[in-house]
Amino acid sequence: MFRNLLVTILAAFALNAFAAVDINKASQAELEGVKGIGPALSTKIVEARKTGEFKNWGEVVERIGGVGPGSAAKLSANGLTVGGSAYDAASAAPVAPKAAKKLARADAPAKR
Repeated sequence: MFRNLLVTILAAFALNAFAAVDINKASQAELEGVKGIGPALSTKIVEARKTGEFKNWGEVVERIGGVGPGSAAKLSANGLTVGGSAYDAASAAPVAPKAAKKLARADAPAKR
């Protein structure tokens, strides 16, 4: 009986320890509770939210310096969500127009 109660209590704590944190709704302290987010990154997130909510993970990668597809996947695995959604590389936004132009110019043959 006591063992069952103890197991139930431990399971409840385990579930609460890995609660999803939505990037658009979390406080700076809640963001810092996600493994991989420290004070510097949480500040960047809070500042970026001032221009509007993140619609998807692609916007997170685009708008927050230092967050790329790899770190977005890790943050998602650690409980960070965007609008309740986990990171999915296939649904991430395509390359921004400016970046696409730079890539096109880099691939073009050099002028003489």
